[in-house]
Amino acid sequence: MHNSPSFTISGDRFLLDGAPLRVLSGALHYFRVVPGQWRDRLLKLRAMGLNTVETYVAWNLHEPRPGEFRFDGGLDLAAFVRLAQELGLYVIVRPGPYICAEWEFGGLPAWLLADPAMEVRCCYPPYLDAVRRFYAALLPQLLTLQVPHGGPILAMQVENEYGSYGSDSRYVEWVRALMVELGVETLLFTSDGATDHMLTHGTLPAVYKTANFGSRADGEFAKLREYQPDGPLMCMEFWNGWFDHWGEPHHTRDAADAAQALDEILASGASVNVYMFHGGTNFGFMNGANTDLDTRAYQPTVNSYDYDAPLSEAGEPTAKFYAFREVIAKYVDLPPLSLPPPAPILAPTAARFAGSAALADALPVLATAHRDIVPRAMESLGQDYGFLLYRTTVAHPPGKVTLSVERVHDRAQVFVNGVEAGVLARDGDGKLEIDLPAGPVTLDLLVENMGRVNYGPDLQDRKGLLGWVRLGINKLYHWTMFQLPLADLSRLEFAAAATAGPAFHRAVFDVAAPGDSFLSLPGWSKGVAWVNGFNLGRYWERGPQQALYVPAPLLRQGENELIVFELHGVRGGDAVLGWPVP
Repeated sequence: MHNSPSFTISGDRFLLDGAPLRVLSGALHYFRVVPGQWRDRLLKLRAMGLNTVETYVAWNLHEPRPGEFRFDGGLDLAAFVRLAQELGLYVIVRPGPYICAEWEFGGLPAWLLADPAMEVRCCYPPYLDAVRRFYAALLPQLLTLQVPHGGPILAMQVENEYGSYGSDSRYVEWVRALMVELGVETLLFTSDGATDHMLTHGTLPAVYKTANFGSRADGEFAKLREYQPDGPLMCMEFWNGWFDHWGEPHHTRDAADAAQALDEILASGASVNVYMFHGGTNFGFMNGANTDLDTRAYQPTVNSYDYDAPLSEAGEPTAKFYAFREVIAKYVDLPPLSLPPPAPILAPTAARFAGSAALADALPVLATAHRDIVPRAMESLGQDYGFLLYRTTVAHPPGKVTLSVERVHDRAQVFVNGVEAGVLARDGDGKLEIDLPAGPVTLDLLVENMGRVNYGPDLQDRKGLLGWVRLGINKLYHWTMFQLPLADLSRLEFAAAATAGPAFHRAVFDVAAPGDSFLSLPGWSKGVAWVNGFNLGRYWERGPQQALYVPAPLLRQGENELIVFELHGVRGGDAVLGWPVP
């Protein structure tokens, strides 16, 4: 009788079908890479000397509304796993339900926050019910892809860095038990920072433990050994780069320094997962955010998730790629370097804007209006991402008066009779002096959700106007809220004349042969860009990100469309698609 394949632990080694296996993994998230580029990225992962690909699972993409599931196209996780196997790679899956990952709400669906009593990542029953429903849809697609069934999945993670967040060990055990109940047979593990409080709160007695760090392997593994005296050592997240927030410097890590840190991990006999091997992109509104752990200042993440990884955002091997391959070759016999053919590059292309649509004119076709006595949060209206326009009419004595808001998440442009009067930011004092004309005045606040917090105690990050709005000492009532998820712009009508204020601008450009490129918008201020209906993400003159990655599969031969939603009416010049960043 033939025994099923197995991935097990024996002493200080992993065994695959009884033979020792050192796991050399790289993180590559299927949902951050368009599917037409999955094969290219996986081939390059293998070429660097890795034998395994690790991916998180983004619950918010797979269950956009409660009980409605998507596993098609770029969300076909099973297809991604099968492709990895076809290319000779093993797979580690980290299904969450929370993933952090600098991803919107750490991958949790925004609709959880419609429950005003919601508590995530603990034994709050409605949260557990939602997790069970998601796992019941997700895990059956992966069960036959586990190693015991001849598939490539070596291991799956229980929750994610829970020791950095909470203390509900019963919840972490519940997640483990649910995975087993639903048919997970392969190795289960936890991953946490190698500190006492993280390893105390994030681990389970009978579950294999891994550590996350970027340097000083000997000390980190020594701490892990205090909690797991035997078993193979593994760094589940070797942080070889870092991510960027808007308005902060771009992060890089010297390739030689990162390679030395990798060498220290491998010299200790450990397995490793390079986080990230290839970061990819937070397309659309999927970037996360942090809050400073001391000041609680809000720090939204940019759209690029380049991460200064061995493979760049656009899939190019960097100096770090070659340095890491050299280190890996000291421990593993590698074949000669063989990379897939370079991706086609788009010839420099200008996109000239020829039509505009003012947001005020577009509201009837783009927005769903909701009326209430007081402003309501985005989630309570059934909206997940995008913008909300709050409108009320006031009869107030003319002249200067202080407009104040209790809390704005995350950035509100204020308009008096359609004319911008200023901006209220989440980290400001919530006050703006405005000058009211005589007579009834229409007051608009256009609020942008700039990404939900993905890490730390402020995880339950509701969006919109959270609380009262006042003129002077008077609270304002009777609001109309225009929901602007901006998921479909196909009904917009563009006129030739330029418009002031927030507006959509359209350009058409011709492509002889699709290729990778970066979109830059010189002279433009802040907004969102779409190519052929696909939301590339946000641009903002404050940087550090200066251009948006446009993968070749988003373009088509012949005519292509670019739409830009510019918030401040500052019309720059032509858009430019070029390589590298124009």
